[in-house]
Amino acid sequence: MLQVIPLSSLVKVFSDEKPTAKPFDRLSLFRNEKASVQIAVCSDADCSATLRIDSPLGDMLHAYVVREIYAGMPVAKTQDDYTLRNKPGVFPELLCPLDGALTLRAGEWRSIWLEVVPNPLLPVGVQTLDATLDGACGQAQVRFTLDVIDASLPEQTLIYTNWFHTDCIATHYGVPVFSERYWELVERYLRVAREYGMNMVLTPLFTPPLDTKIGKERETVQLVGVEYRDNTYTFDFSRLDRWIDMCDRVGIEYLEMSHLFTQWGAKRCPKIVATVDGQCKRIFGWNTRAAGKKYRAFLAAFAPQFKAYIREKGISDRIYFHVSDEPAATMLRSYRKASEIVAQHFGEFRIFDALSDYKFYQKGLVRLPVPANDHIEPFVGKVDPLWTYYCSAQSKDVSNRFFSMPSQRNRVLGCQMYLYDVKGFLHWGYNFWYKRLSVGPVDPFTETDAGGFFPSGDSFVVYPGEDGTPLQSLRLKVFYDALQDMRALQWAESLIGRARVEQLVSQGTDRKITFAEYPHSDEWQLGLRETVNDAIRAALGK
Repeated sequence: MLQVIPLSSLVKVFSDEKPTAKPFDRLSLFRNEKASVQIAVCSDADCSATLRIDSPLGDMLHAYVVREIYAGMPVAKTQDDYTLRNKPGVFPELLCPLDGALTLRAGEWRSIWLEVVPNPLLPVGVQTLDATLDGACGQAQVRFTLDVIDASLPEQTLIYTNWFHTDCIATHYGVPVFSERYWELVERYLRVAREYGMNMVLTPLFTPPLDTKIGKERETVQLVGVEYRDNTYTFDFSRLDRWIDMCDRVGIEYLEMSHLFTQWGAKRCPKIVATVDGQCKRIFGWNTRAAGKKYRAFLAAFAPQFKAYIREKGISDRIYFHVSDEPAATMLRSYRKASEIVAQHFGEFRIFDALSDYKFYQKGLVRLPVPANDHIEPFVGKVDPLWTYYCSAQSKDVSNRFFSMPSQRNRVLGCQMYLYDVKGFLHWGYNFWYKRLSVGPVDPFTETDAGGFFPSGDSFVVYPGEDGTPLQSLRLKVFYDALQDMRALQWAESLIGRARVEQLVSQGTDRKITFAEYPHSDEWQLGLRETVNDAIRAALGK
């Protein structure tokens, strides 16, 4: 016998536990919107079952099997209790395209993930989706009702970067950097990132000095060619040209220049290689001081040529620069020197950094601070535009997307960013398939915590498919739901006013929603979106 339960995309279905969430079988969506539901299924005997779907959606519907992935470090050391499980074990995570029969084991729960993808031909009005599972163990059916509203969400205004690690792609697939296969793989991964909301990409002018052990180095992915001859630097931007052309093809709008100084203090230089008297060698790195004469001279030579290139390409309004990532209060002095150097050469562009100590902004050391969502309050009302980020340290109260966290904690970020009028969001790990400090690679299917240092789910949201196709996590899709929620809330504000939208958001809760305070409820989250959709529909007369 087969048991099936219709569920929302917010439920994580564990194989050893029957889902306790309320059945969910109806939702509304706009014509250009992604939307997902799940079917939890369990058999009383080992068997295989095939999925048959009767729906007018056809190819607009994609089906996946949710696979559990092991988490050796499911929670951070200071984790709160809004988690699903706190001990090492497997968690629902990886979405594998459903191709053929679904294998079921007696007594184990599985989940089928169904995603509606945007399509101009998506029929409007109430559509039914009948899913039938057939197997030797029986037959079971479930029906979903999708109310497709004859309108389209406005374009995403949030600038979103999820740091893109091309060296991890090269390492995992064993391809030389800048080989044709490398470019092909990088574009595939970038295309998926863009599909799920990322519209800014970390661009490795020089090998990014991020998560690198002191004295060690990451694979060279430097896009700018450098030659040093007769005490003169010259620069080749042909690979950067190819990178920008790729970004244009997939729809990336903003280019985030890699950091010009090392992480956590800006004390040293990024790894930079050059052709010196005909030989390729490293000319800057851990052994060179950030504010030393040699690096200053290098930047003084690089800046005018690079700015001329930017102007010639007509991309000035797409460029952002970094100084150094996550400086602490004890690093004010070194960060100040580095910040002054970057401002001297690139002051006409936007310069931003992830940091959470308000003193850096107060002292004028960073023009566009990006505070963590658990340190954002001192910046609210003082910084415009307001950005935020989270990483492994944001494990108490605030939203995040670790394996162990309920999906609602992932999705609520969209509502929070709307309420705070956040203009940009940064995350460090789209595909970081290395151990902490990049001391070696990991198999992301078995080692999800960067060698036991970061909570599982912090360092990547996609997995490497054998054929070079990115495999997606359910966290990637739920995060995109958050971005769509934000767009819907902004649209509703343009139609009915902010005060009314804030009233809609506050329904069902007696407390002000902040980054740390929000209802811990799937029903509230899903209900909010339906309420907002109804308000938009009414305002449009749909």
